[in-house]
Amino acid sequence: MNIAFITIISLVLAVVFVNGWTDAPNAIATAVSTRVLRPRAAIIMAIFLNLLGALLMTAINAQVAETISKMVVFDTKIGNEALVVLAAGMFAIVVWATAAWYFGIPTSESHALIAGLTGAALALNGIGGVNMDEWKKVILGLVISSVMGLVLGYLVVKLIELLFRNVQRSVANNIFSKGQVFAAGAMAFLHGAQDGQKFMGVFMLALYLNGAVEKTASGGFIIPLWVIIVCSLVMGLGTSVGGWRIIKAVGMDMVKLQKHQGFAADLAAAVCLLFSTLFGLPVSTTHTKTTAIVGVGAARRLSGVDWNIVKDMVAAWVLTFPGCGIIGYGMAKLFLLVF
Repeated sequence: MNIAFITIISLVLAVVFVNGWTDAPNAIATAVSTRVLRPRAAIIMAIFLNLLGALLMTAINAQVAETISKMVVFDTKIGNEALVVLAAGMFAIVVWATAAWYFGIPTSESHALIAGLTGAALALNGIGGVNMDEWKKVILGLVISSVMGLVLGYLVVKLIELLFRNVQRSVANNIFSKGQVFAAGAMAFLHGAQDGQKFMGVFMLALYLNGAVEKTASGGFIIPLWVIIVCSLVMGLGTSVGGWRIIKAVGMDMVKLQKHQGFAADLAAAVCLLFSTLFGLPVSTTHTKTTAIVGVGAARRLSGVDWNIVKDMVAAWVLTFPGCGIIGYGMAKLFLLVF
C-alpha cells in the first residue's frame, strides 16, 4: 500500500482525535460550568452524541463534507505529490491545534482545517488550488455563526427572563437544569454533524487521490458507512482523553452563567449549527458557542463578560487563518522537497 496514503490517513485521524480533544468539549462546557452535569457524565454524553450526530446527519445531508472536499483543488496532481501536500496540510493543523490546547485557547480546528488545506493547495497549484465558489461558503459561515450566535444568545435569554419573571427561582432552576441537559446534548450531536463531516470530507479526498473512490457528478463523494464510523469513534476517543482547559476557558472564566443562561447559550448555538449544517456551511463549534455565550452575558450587562478572554479568543480566530495557512504552505513546500 502507498506509504504516502497511509501517512495521510494517519494524519487525518490524528486531526480528528485532536478535534475531539480540544473542540468537542465546547459543546458541553456550559452544562459543566452550571453544574447541571458532572464532567465525566458530560463527556460520556458528548462521545455518544458526537457519534450519533456524525452518523445521522451525514446520512441525511452531507453538504458540509462536500464543501470541504470541493474547496481545494488537488486533481491536477493526482498521485504521491498531491498526497504528500495533503499530509503537510494535516500536519500543520495538528501543530496548531496542539499549541492552542497547551495554552488553553479555544481556537477552532474548523478554521485550522480550512486554513491548513488552503495553504497546502496554494503550495501545490497556486491560486488555482482554491475553489473560490466553495471558499465563499467559509466566509458566509464565519459571518453567520458570529452574528446568529450573538443575536440568538441575547434574544433567547431575554425571552426566557420575560416568560419566567414571575416563576419561583427553584422551580425555574429545575426546569432549566433539565433543559440544559437537552440543549447540551443537541450541541454535542450537532458538533458531530458539523466537525465530523469536515474531516470525512478530507478522508474522502485522500481516498480519491489514492484512486480508491470516484467523485459523483456534482464533484463530491458518497461517504461509506465505515468512514463515518471510524471518524466518529476517533473523535469520541479524543473527547474522552481531555478538554478540561477548554471547558474552563469557555464555560467558566469568560462569563459566569446561571442555569437559564447556560440553556439559552446552548440552544442558540445549537440552532445556529443546525442551520449551517443543513445549508452546507462549514462553521466552527467553538466560534458559534463562544459568540452565543457572549450574547447571553451581554444581555445581563456588558461588564458581566470578561472581555480580556474574549479578546484572546478573537485574536486566536483572526490569527488562525493566516497562521495555520502559512504553516500549511511552508510544510507543503518542505514535504515536497523531502518526500
